[in-house]
Amino acid sequence: MSLPDSLLDELGLAPLWVRRERGATLERASAGDPVAVPRAPAIEARGAAIEPSEMPARVPDRPVIEPETHARFAEEPVASEAIESTASTASTASTASTASTASTGSAASAGSAEDGEAVPNARDFETDSPARESRADAFDAAESGVLERVHVSDLDFTALKARVTACTACRLCEKRTQTVFGVGDEHADWMIVGEAPGENEDRLGEPFVGQAGKLLDNMLRALGLDRAHNVYIANVIKCRPPGNRDPQPDEVAQCEPFLKRQVALVQPKVIVALGRFAAKTLLKTDATISSMRGRVHTYEGVPVIVSYHPAYLLRSLPEKSKAWTDLCLAQATYRNVLD
Repeated sequence: MSLPDSLLDELGLAPLWVRRERGATLERASAGDPVAVPRAPAIEARGAAIEPSEMPARVPDRPVIEPETHARFAEEPVASEAIESTASTASTASTASTASTASTGSAASAGSAEDGEAVPNARDFETDSPARESRADAFDAAESGVLERVHVSDLDFTALKARVTACTACRLCEKRTQTVFGVGDEHADWMIVGEAPGENEDRLGEPFVGQAGKLLDNMLRALGLDRAHNVYIANVIKCRPPGNRDPQPDEVAQCEPFLKRQVALVQPKVIVALGRFAAKTLLKTDATISSMRGRVHTYEGVPVIVSYHPAYLLRSLPEKSKAWTDLCLAQATYRNVLD
């Protein structure tokens, strides 16, 4: 016991604790019999240890607490569980308040346990799902494709050929031996446009070689032309389709800007489109070769004559006469442009 507590006890002002078994003594006190409550030996010893030099006159013995009150407290002792509960509640409330003040964000993100659902966290709003990534990647690819086409329109022949050589825009790049860009006079009056490279073209990197190429050379010589002078030859598709299959629409769409730029750079006086895919790409039509023959069409302001592909003529010899008629129309158109 501290010194102040000892002084209070000595002065008779210290609290008096009464055990339950002393209820009978208190009852006798209530009957009028004065009862002296003995002090605990430990208190006596502590009191004896304190010897003040001058002590004031002893205060009269404090009145005994009302017997009824003593009896009530004796019969209804203080519930230690309630005290502990109160202390625990206060401690919990204090801790919760401190935690809430120190980490408001954490408490907010924890959500309501009673509702069974948590408040959305900022991480929940991150766009990292595969579906969104797929949509974002598709948008980026489309946007980059548009930008690439815009850049193609500004390329010269050297840069355009390099772009075609490095192109991986479609799946045709996976099987090609090399790209087939074009060959001939880059400022020619005549431009021959074919469909796609075949096996020989893929191996040599030049359009219209092999038997079909030889037939084309003969057709050009009949007009007084050759592929090295005043003629430029190119294909719509720059890579060979596997098995010489027909080009797919997406493959045509990827290569079309290259062909368009080649036409713009060459600036021919007349274009001869050989084969259905060449005519379809240039004229944006699904019409047959037969229906397009015998008429003058235009592409980017340049006259276009449609005829059969040399490979087809090798399989259909009677059609060669029709091809010759088409070449004559092309020559007449060319002369009209010059005039």
